[in-house]
Amino acid sequence: MRRPALVATVALVALVGGGLVGCAPATAGSDRPQVIVTTNILGDVVEHLVGDEAQVTTLMRPNADPHSFEISVQQGAQLDAADLVISNGLGLEEGLQQHLDRVAESGVTQVVAGEHISVLDYTDTDAGGAPDPHFWTDPARMLDVVDAIEVALIGIDGVDASQITANGEAYRDELEALDAEMTEAFTAIPVERRALVTNHHVFGYLAERFDFRVVGAVIPGGSTLAAPSAADLRELASAIDEAGVPTIFAESSQPDRLVQVLAAEAGVEVAVVELFTESLTEPDGEAGTYLTMMRANTTRIAHGLG
Repeated sequence: MRRPALVATVALVALVGGGLVGCAPATAGSDRPQVIVTTNILGDVVEHLVGDEAQVTTLMRPNADPHSFEISVQQGAQLDAADLVISNGLGLEEGLQQHLDRVAESGVTQVVAGEHISVLDYTDTDAGGAPDPHFWTDPARMLDVVDAIEVALIGIDGVDASQITANGEAYRDELEALDAEMTEAFTAIPVERRALVTNHHVFGYLAERFDFRVVGAVIPGGSTLAAPSAADLRELASAIDEAGVPTIFAESSQPDRLVQVLAAEAGVEVAVVELFTESLTEPDGEAGTYLTMMRANTTRIAHGLG
């Protein structure tokens, strides 16, 4: 009786997840230089670096899924007219890649964040060895991204380079403080309990940086657009049972019903805790900035596994 219900739930969530498409409202014209950012996580970082020196437009709305969000015709035109376009890269912005390729061919200056970090690959069983785009779960790698963006911003005509530099120094201090807080919180978790399971593979960089094991993910591969089979869930449930994982983490941008089904499938007492992984919330939410998102996740992981 449980197997048909499981398959039905998988199909339902796959349909819901596939419909998560959105775009940010257009930004009014400005005499200041125009910087366009694809994802809202990078958009927040860029806004801290830019300050008042340029107009920053973030294409991805709060609570959206970076794998599936799309843009309007007007936003496509904004990309063409930008002084600088900043994207994540590494296959994350699946719905925008054609637009990013087009503006690159037209000569618009771009910073692809994934080109400025030490990239991890998914394992062959996860996504065929493809690069993992979720580098922001490691604040040390975000420092490298900040360095690259700062250089590009200083190169824009009309900005005050000294102000950009000052903003960059202040934000690096924030990232270093975040890294220290995460290190302290995760060191307190017993090594045998540092095991992560989530909707899909998003914690590879965090795991490497802070000595976690990634037991597995509900959705195979690196994209939320994939869908697991009943066999996938049974295999993962067995791995969870064997590892003694006390908590499964569901992502805020995705429905958590699959994770709930997995918890039931495992046949053990497993808590399900929501994390903010691929998208910020509204500014007044629990993950309104990159820094608050990372701190919220750190607290929840530490409590869930400690």
